[in-house]
Amino acid sequence: MTTNLPKLIVFGEALTDFIREDNQCWRSAPGGSCWNVARVGARLGVPTGFAGTVSDDTFGDELMQHSAQAGLDMRFTRQVERAPFLAMVVSKHPPQYFFIGENSADLAFNTKALPTGWLGASEIVHFGSLSLVRQPLAAHLLEIAQAAHAAGKRISFDPNYRDLMAGPAYRSTLRCMAELASYIKVSDEDLRGLFPELDEASALAQLRAWAPTAAILVTRGAAGMQLFMAQEVLFQPACAAQVVDTVGCGDACVGGWIASLLTRPDAAPASHLQFSAACAAVACAQQGAYAPTPDEVAARLGSQSLCMDFHN
Repeated sequence: MTTNLPKLIVFGEALTDFIREDNQCWRSAPGGSCWNVARVGARLGVPTGFAGTVSDDTFGDELMQHSAQAGLDMRFTRQVERAPFLAMVVSKHPPQYFFIGENSADLAFNTKALPTGWLGASEIVHFGSLSLVRQPLAAHLLEIAQAAHAAGKRISFDPNYRDLMAGPAYRSTLRCMAELASYIKVSDEDLRGLFPELDEASALAQLRAWAPTAAILVTRGAAGMQLFMAQEVLFQPACAAQVVDTVGCGDACVGGWIASLLTRPDAAPASHLQFSAACAAVACAQQGAYAPTPDEVAARLGSQSLCMDFHN
């Protein structure tokens, strides 16, 4: 029987970013929203597994190495003989990117390869981003999310909008995941992309109508974040930080939120929100998608502003 299984399982994509620098050179870096969230959870001390597949080559080797260094449970991640999934970031400001991933490794995910007993041991199961729009992976993950919800597990969901989600085809997936979720994280930019026909307030209202019992965290960069709950809304100012890179900031935010929920189950929602903001501040002060350490987050918490409480 498989033992010592993790509390947090993150399903989704891991990829390699190719980022065009100012000198016209390209820099590669391991990444992927779901993989970043998993690394954040593990680095913050939560037993975490990243359930996904990567290529059996230099790019996949690097992802596996960084996974192990972060402390992820390596039983959940497999290497397969397929091409790597690549993100070509032509420009960060404004963001311009495209993906290379036809029949790539992430799409070879096999539910049967998961460790026996993972569902019973898990407490929170996280989904999101590109993995929910790329078939056949998306269909497999929707089935897993539904099974986890039926088993009484808490579902975390971060849509992390990308252009591949434009159009009506993704809307049913968005609604399904929102209805399953206990925790949803979206940015103001996500709301504009996911609901282009609505203003931000109406977009949020639609999301809340689909997920009336979920806690919904809306991030607005330097303008802070809000946590919407059934009877209460909390506002958290952004922590003061020298911004080096916003890549992975949202992943650190949601990863920190989940980690706080798991490691401090009796803490107030405001405390979880402050922890999440501190994680984002640590991440944006580093180059690339950075996973904060507990000591770094604690240092930020010592100087961060308290959140404000509003009632619906």
